[in-house]
Amino acid sequence: MSLPDLSTYTPQRSLPDAEFEGTTVPGLRADYFRKADGDRVASVGRYRYGGRDVLMAWGYADEKHCRRHAVHDPEHGWQDVVEGCPDVRFLRDGDGPVTGVEVRAPGGGWLRA
Repeated sequence: MSLPDLSTYTPQRSLPDAEFEGTTVPGLRADYFRKADGDRVASVGRYRYGGRDVLMAWGYADEKHCRRHAVHDPEHGWQDVVEGCPDVRFLRDGDGPVTGVEVRAPGGGWLRA
């Protein structure tokens, strides 16, 4: 399975400080895309931090969770497509606010955004 071809989608919206599961990550940009797919609407979220790809997650707009996702390793490029939503881990300065995020790669390691 390959990544969605974003050239076939229409940009929907962008958020400069995106959130995962209700937690805002300062500096994590999310760009959302949609396209008609039969009687459904396919959607993709592309996440970037500091201008660098972090991950893409996609599925259908009427579903609560992602069908698939892929993470981007800055040294090795896009990793294998994985079923379901990505595993994320929030980075904090002690008990303070979120300062960053890490995403689990298919091999089990964590990639820092």
